[in-house]
Amino acid sequence: MWFWLALIALLCWSGSDLFSKIGCRGEDKFAHLKMVIAVGVVMGLHAAFEIFVNGTQVTWNVIFTYLPVSILYILSMTLGYVGLRYIELSISSPICNSSGALVAVLCLLTGTLDDSIEGAMRWAVIGAVALVCIGVIGLGVVESRELRRARQEASNYRYAKSWLAICLPVAYCLLDAAGTFADSLVLERLGQQALDAGMFATMEECSDYAASAANCAYELTFLFAAVCCFVYVVLIRKQKLVARQEAPKYLGAAFETAGQFAYIFALSDTAHVALAAPIISAYCVASVVWSRIFLKEKLSWKHYAMIALVVVGIVTLGIFDI
Repeated sequence: MWFWLALIALLCWSGSDLFSKIGCRGEDKFAHLKMVIAVGVVMGLHAAFEIFVNGTQVTWNVIFTYLPVSILYILSMTLGYVGLRYIELSISSPICNSSGALVAVLCLLTGTLDDSIEGAMRWAVIGAVALVCIGVIGLGVVESRELRRARQEASNYRYAKSWLAICLPVAYCLLDAAGTFADSLVLERLGQQALDAGMFATMEECSDYAASAANCAYELTFLFAAVCCFVYVVLIRKQKLVARQEAPKYLGAAFETAGQFAYIFALSDTAHVALAAPIISAYCVASVVWSRIFLKEKLSWKHYAMIALVVVGIVTLGIFDI
């Protein structure tokens, strides 16, 4: 079952990339905020289901304790949506999905890397991090302005791919890595608080509760961000939400939420985590395929070479389950 759940997560998250790209492409300068509205609405509905149907308990203490992590994730996703207007999905997705390498760097610098990773395996992890970093940097420098213009003339859409456009997914990567690194620390704290309060008998039960409650807290915070964006975009700036234009955004939001659901259950099979993790982490490969098929994005062989380095690094890190 874990294999099919991993594939579902891969397809859903790559689908989220595709529909988010379609929803944010164009001349609408508020597209990224409208995308936040869509994701917030869908996540809010899922949080309501978890709270009122599954009985997940979410307290103000959990919401405020998890708030820094939620803010990092929401900011990273918002910047990612901004970047989708200016850069090919084929390039944006591998850069954004390189945050796992930065988490590994943080683990190395802070001494919190899994102690079981040692010897040759440790060097393999460091090599994987290096591959991802080289690939990310290489994406910004492999092509001259003249070659870029000639390549995009053969495509169906012109992107303002510059250092500024590259910096947006890189900023996503940095914020997402910081959020992921802080996530484990906050979840550990919430689990210990639940154990100290006597909510459950075992630490495993407390950890499961902390994960569910923190996920709901994140979704509720995203819903609040969506409400703020709605007030600014619709009520203050008088922008219209046209169903035909917003539909891809909500499809992307639905795929994002479904992918997260499948991801959690795929990794709950601890005996196959080392197999499921690399499958899921390689969803950026599917994003590249969808962008080539559906968005008709055209890249040079140099771009594909750099993307390949990033993908190899990501899959390697997934194998070691960092």
